[in-house]
Amino acid sequence: MLQTLLNAFKVPDLRKKLLYTAMIILVFRIGAAIPVPFTDASGGIVDAGAGNFMNYLTMMTGDAFNYGTLVAMSITPYINSSIIIQLLTVAIPYLERLSKEGEEGRKKITLITRYAAVIIGLLQSTAYYFYLRSGKFLAVGANGAAFTGVYAALQAAAVILALTAGSALLIWLGEQINAKGIGNGISMILFAGIVSRMPTTLTGIYQYFSQGGLYYLYAPLALAIMILSVVFIVWMDNSERRIPVQYAKRVVGRKMYGGQNTHMPIKVNMSGVMPIIFASSILSLVPTLEMFFTVKEGSRLATFFNMFNQTHWFYAVVYFIMIIFFAYFYSTIQYNPVEMANNLRKNSGAIPGIRPGKPTSDYIMKILSRITLIGALLLSVIALSPILFAQITLLTGKAMNISLGGTSVIIMVGVALETVRQLESQMMMRHYKGFLD
Repeated sequence: MLQTLLNAFKVPDLRKKLLYTAMIILVFRIGAAIPVPFTDASGGIVDAGAGNFMNYLTMMTGDAFNYGTLVAMSITPYINSSIIIQLLTVAIPYLERLSKEGEEGRKKITLITRYAAVIIGLLQSTAYYFYLRSGKFLAVGANGAAFTGVYAALQAAAVILALTAGSALLIWLGEQINAKGIGNGISMILFAGIVSRMPTTLTGIYQYFSQGGLYYLYAPLALAIMILSVVFIVWMDNSERRIPVQYAKRVVGRKMYGGQNTHMPIKVNMSGVMPIIFASSILSLVPTLEMFFTVKEGSRLATFFNMFNQTHWFYAVVYFIMIIFFAYFYSTIQYNPVEMANNLRKNSGAIPGIRPGKPTSDYIMKILSRITLIGALLLSVIALSPILFAQITLLTGKAMNISLGGTSVIIMVGVALETVRQLESQMMMRHYKGFLD
C-alpha cells in the first residue's frame, strides 16, 4: 500500500489529486476544531465509557460531535438521505424511471438526495440543539440564567443553521473529492474522521491496561481483536466465488473468436460496508428522537430508548437482522441475474451444465443468494464483535468498551483498499503503452 502511494506521488496528475484530497481532509479537520456559536462543550458532551450511540457518532465524526464543532453532524445526513432515496427508488415509479435514464437520471437523483440531506441535516441539528440545551452546554446570560424569548430563538437559529451549514459544506467537499481527487468523497471524509480517533482509542486501551486486574487480559485482547479484524476484513474483501463460463467459437470473416474457458467473479462481500452503514444509520433514528424528550428513569419510554443502546442485547439482534436485510437489498441493486444471463447468451457464452436463458438466470440468482448470505454473516461477525466483547467483559463486572468498533474498522480497511485499487488502475492506464509501441 505504501509503495503504491509512493509510486502514485511520482505521477504529476495523481500527485495533484492526492494533494487536493489531502487539502479537503485538512479543511474537514479544521472544521472539527471550530466550535459552534453559543456552545460550551470544551469538556465534551459524551460519556467516554457509556458505549452508546453518542460514542458511535463521536467516533464517526472524529470527536466533532463530542465537542460541538461546526461539522458535528458530519456527513451522516447525506448517508441517511442516500438510504431513504434508494429505498424509495424501488417504491416510487418516478424515481425508478430516473434510475433507468442513464447519466441524466442519476444527476437528478443526486440533486434530490442533496435536498433531502439538507432537510435531514436540519432535523438532526435541531435534535442536537435540544440535546445541548438539556445538558446545559449552551452559553448563558450575565446572571447565569439561560436565554429566553427572542434571545433564545436567535441562539437556537444560530446553532441549528451553523450545524446544518457545516454538514452541507462536508457534502460539497465530498463531491469535490469525487470530481477532482482520489477515492469516494463521502468515504474519505468518514475515513479521516475515524483515523483521527486512533490516538484516543489507543490511549483509552492503555488506560484500561493501567487499571490492573482483569484488564491485564482485556486490554491485550481488545488490541488482538482489532488486528484480527483488519486481517479478516482484507481476506473477506479479496474473497470471491468464480462461476465457470465457456464461450463458443465464432468465425467472423477470416478470424475465429471465442472458444475459451473463463469465469465470472462474484465477490463474497459484494456490498462492502454499505449494509452496516445503512443499518447503523436507521438504528440511529431512535437515539436521535430521544434528544427531543426528557426521559424519567424507570419509565416505559426510558426502557424503550434503552433497548436501542449499543450495549443492549435487543440492539445487537436488530442490528444483525438489518445487516442481512440491507446486504440482500444492496445486492439486488448491484446485480441483475436476468441481464447477466442475457449478456452471456449474446456473447455466445454459457455456464457448463446449465441451459441458456431462464435456467442460467435462476442458477446465478441461487449463487448470488448464497454468497450474499455468507457475506452478510461475515460482516455481522465484524460488526457485532465489539458489542459481544463488551457484554462478555460486563459479566465479570469489569466492562470494557472498544471505542473503535467493527463498523469503523470495516470502513477504514475498505476505503484504504478501494483507494489503493483506484490508484493502481489509474497508474496502469497512464503506463499502458498501447499497440503502436
